Amino acid sequence: MGYEVVDLECPGCGYNVTTNTKQCPQCYREIVITSFDSAVSMAEDDVRKYTNTYKKVLSSHPDQPELNMTMAFCFLKLKLFDKALPYFDKAIEDNIDGSEAYFYAAVSMLRGKRPFLVSKAVISKIEEYVSAALEIEPKGIYYYFLAYIKYDYYEKKCFRTSPSSKEAVMLAQNAGLLEKDIIQLYQTLSVERPNCL
Repeated sequence: MGYEVVDLECPGCGYNVTTNTKQCPQCYREIVITSFDSAVSMAEDDVRKYTNTYKKVLSSHPDQPELNMTMAFCFLKLKLFDKALPYFDKAIEDNIDGSEAYFYAAVSMLRGKRPFLVSKAVISKIEEYVSAALEIEPKGIYYYFLAYIKYDYYEKKCFRTSPSSKEAVMLAQNAGLLEKDIIQLYQTLSVERPNCL
């Protein structure tokens, strides 16, 4: 499905570009943030510039999948979980094969809380989204996040669950889990990493 190319200004310097431009020829910044790692590495003031720029563009061109993901990543970086979720949902609607949209939507659903403090309905939705992400692309961090949910919600409440948190950690390690991804996950969640994980 082709999407309309939209004219806009670079969020960094204001140079005229389009949604097809990968990097601004003036300031060399990314025009569209394609990964959460990119958003994490940006200063909060720059992230706010991106959200302000893309809010304007998306108000008249809402069907821009890359811009919806950019907005979602920016709001997640700012820990504005309730604002990030609709953009992740739109990104999923635009591209059902995008595993990161499902994964980071699931992360956003915790809204900065530990799973233990979230309702069963929300935990079920998170598990549904993580399962969808894993079906598309079995990444280590996806399994690890599932392990965290299993540990902090099910096992802390003495509920039976399968796989267990330990089994999910083993799956994560087998899928190439990286320590930097774990650190970034807990920074995003704003919670302390459990000693057992």
